Amino acid sequence: MTQRFIAERKVICEDVATGLRRNVTIRIGVPYWPPGDPFASCPVEYLGLFDEFADAKGVDTLQALQQAADVDDMLRRLGHKYRFFWESGDPYFDE
Repeated sequence: MTQRFIAERKVICEDVATGLRRNVTIRIGVPYWPPGDPFASCPVEYLGLFDEFADAKGVDTLQALQQAADVDDMLRRLGHKYRFFWESGDPYFDE
């Protein structure tokens, strides 16, 4: 089955230790109810950063979508290892 994506963001990721930069594409898929799972899921990909990433979970499809779309929280948690920039080169966070 081909995954359908409903939102996308492109950023530049810089490794703090090496200064190497790479392009990262964050994509959010369509939330769904996995068979037999009491929680809804929403696919999220961090292409160029992680090879695999678990679907976001929620009590319903709206919460699963909210969890998947909270990319700023995920990028902040990676701040000890990476710096992030918009494609323009401007810092992603104003900190």
